[in-house]
Amino acid sequence: MSGTGPETGEGTVETRGIEPVPDRLRGGRPRQVFPLWVSANISVLLVTIGAGLIVAYGLSFWQVLGVALVSPVVAYGLVGLVSIAGKRGGAPGMTLSRAVFGQRGNLLPGTLIWVTRWGWETVNAVTGAYACLTVLDIVWGLRRTDLLTGATLLGFVACTFLISGLGRRVLQVCTTCSMALFGLFSVLILAHLVRVTDWTALLARPAGPSSLMVAGFGAITAGGISWVPTAPDFTRYLPRAVSARSLVGYTVAGALVVVTPLVLMGAVIAVGLPHLSSATDPVSFLGEALPTWIAVPYLVVALVGMVLINAMSMYSAGFTALTLGLRVPRTVAVSVNAVISLVLGWLLMNVATGFLDSFLSFLSLLAVAFSAWIGVFGADLLRGRAYDGAGLMDTGRGSLYWYRGGFSLPATTAWSCSLVVGLLFTRVEWFSGPFASSWVGRNGLGWLATVLVAGGLYAVMARPVAYATRRREDVEQRGSKPDSAPESAKPGGAKEESP
Repeated sequence: MSGTGPETGEGTVETRGIEPVPDRLRGGRPRQVFPLWVSANISVLLVTIGAGLIVAYGLSFWQVLGVALVSPVVAYGLVGLVSIAGKRGGAPGMTLSRAVFGQRGNLLPGTLIWVTRWGWETVNAVTGAYACLTVLDIVWGLRRTDLLTGATLLGFVACTFLISGLGRRVLQVCTTCSMALFGLFSVLILAHLVRVTDWTALLARPAGPSSLMVAGFGAITAGGISWVPTAPDFTRYLPRAVSARSLVGYTVAGALVVVTPLVLMGAVIAVGLPHLSSATDPVSFLGEALPTWIAVPYLVVALVGMVLINAMSMYSAGFTALTLGLRVPRTVAVSVNAVISLVLGWLLMNVATGFLDSFLSFLSLLAVAFSAWIGVFGADLLRGRAYDGAGLMDTGRGSLYWYRGGFSLPATTAWSCSLVVGLLFTRVEWFSGPFASSWVGRNGLGWLATVLVAGGLYAVMARPVAYATRRREDVEQRGSKPDSAPESAKPGGAKEESP
């Protein structure tokens, strides 16, 4: 990111691309990630999922509470674990992935993750547009039209692009402010719900099947693990010496203080609004359930949170595009995802008939796609992987991470096999694997099977580090200097920046 100190002489726009951040330009503490992961979960979608656990899954309040507590710990425990790679290697997650899969092999998971990001950003953009429409309806009585729908969607995506284009420093400021506002209005809403809710009836709800409780855990966790590949993007400016345990702890804590109350809020509201499970608009029900003096400011705050969620996703998607070989400045790479989410968002708002079902189906497929990468990358990270900056940036045959033909066979094999396994256990609206009716499939744990298969296969296969060691010896014998990345591999001609 661009700095303002004498070392850079730049303004507020981040110009650094995917090249590793030098140690002398790093700084900060692990607690900086806390507001980041708070803001990453300020989404009305969590309220929608909480309502779905009551209405669609038939769970009791206590079951929903258990799901809401365990899910963020598991999902963001993985996020925190992979974020350690960022402070080790100083580069974005998908760039560090080159060391695991090989320069060419990394194109396989990288492309899939980039494409699935389009879907995630589209869902967030649509939810943000619905929040805008709801506020306009409540305050000024403006009814939804095609023109107004398009305008709100365009405005949301434009704000997202602006923040993600400016970069990490602006994101840090915005997430800190968003965290404070969200905390204030959440307290107001919780106080209101405590006063108006029939707690006797809510707490007396019979427990639902344990299998659906596990499925609910899978649904919430699936959304959380979508952040895992991007986690190093937000820790690459931290010093190598920061505590890994603290990094994981602050990551989990940031998610936990948001996910649990939002899911519970949705569960409480759904008791009075059971039609939520079939609603095409997942936001307007808040206007029905809450008094105007709470609903409007809360939706505005939630809208800010959703803008930041999409900004974080687009910020990382820009790095993924650069890693895949797009040789343009980082801001241009970000704009590609902005345009895609705008087009797909319009289609979802005008074509889809059941938002909740479509969203949960999308989460299931998203989780499998991300989990295959997580299993391999996580297993490699736990082995103590160290990253070579020159090897990461050198995409030629002389690269430290070229391995065999540009591929790490253990990593790409484990990734491919686990991806197939995950799909075999997955059932969504438009697809059903042959093992979807098994216990794993019925409970929405295809993503977990994917992680375990990917990590297990990779663990028992040969370490690509052995190939990397031989490659380093070959490079040194030829007299090359693998200590710095070639200038031609630095997209956008990025300058050095201070933390």
